[in-house]
Amino acid sequence: MIMQNKELAIEAKNISKTFRITEDSHNTVKHRLFNLFKPGRAKRVEAIKPMDFDIYKGECIGILGRNGCGKSTLIRLLAGVYPIDSGEININGTTLLMNLGVGMSHQLTARENVYVSASVLGLTIKEIDKIFDKIIDFAELREFVDTKIRFFSSGMVARLGFSIAVNAGADIMFLDEIFAVGDMRFQEKAVKVFESSWIEGKTVILVSHSMDVIRQYCSRCAFMKNGSLVFYGDTQTAIDMYISDNH
Repeated sequence: MIMQNKELAIEAKNISKTFRITEDSHNTVKHRLFNLFKPGRAKRVEAIKPMDFDIYKGECIGILGRNGCGKSTLIRLLAGVYPIDSGEININGTTLLMNLGVGMSHQLTARENVYVSASVLGLTIKEIDKIFDKIIDFAELREFVDTKIRFFSSGMVARLGFSIAVNAGADIMFLDEIFAVGDMRFQEKAVKVFESSWIEGKTVILVSHSMDVIRQYCSRCAFMKNGSLVFYGDTQTAIDMYISDNH
């Protein structure tokens, strides 16, 4: 049961997001040559339809829904990656989006990305110096510390992002399918840290297709469909809705 006097970490009021995508109907070279100056038709995609919700400090919130329902767009809006079209988002604390290295520069090395990402979270150079080895060793990237991350596998980038998120201490962590990448050993390691970071009172917003992870850690859960927030509340109810939507 959520106590109403708890402090809010995130407050979203009437937020929405529409993308305009140009449809290119000229599917052959000949068509394209003869239609160079005819613009393609613009299609509006309502990725996030107007919604409201609150997330309290220290909560772990799950977001469920089929691929393309708007889960990743929603957490990018909350993390400030995309601007919202309407409404307002109030964030109380530092945030970090962890999704296969979103927010990291692929032209920089692992070392440089650690310093850039951690400084964005408000840490000083001296503070980063103290936790640098911990971040690299947890991510198991000691041999690749001065390699540009564009040469990394998606699993290596995910490990680095997760290690920065955990060790640099963001107040609010957006975790998008972090348990779907990397080897089993690292996933087990991530789950252990995930448990401890949750216990320490961090706010976690978790997108995952793993019902076990959602069931085990999430105090409340959202179920999304076609860009709409269909349900927000009891975790098992949201899981049941998601499972029935997949049959």
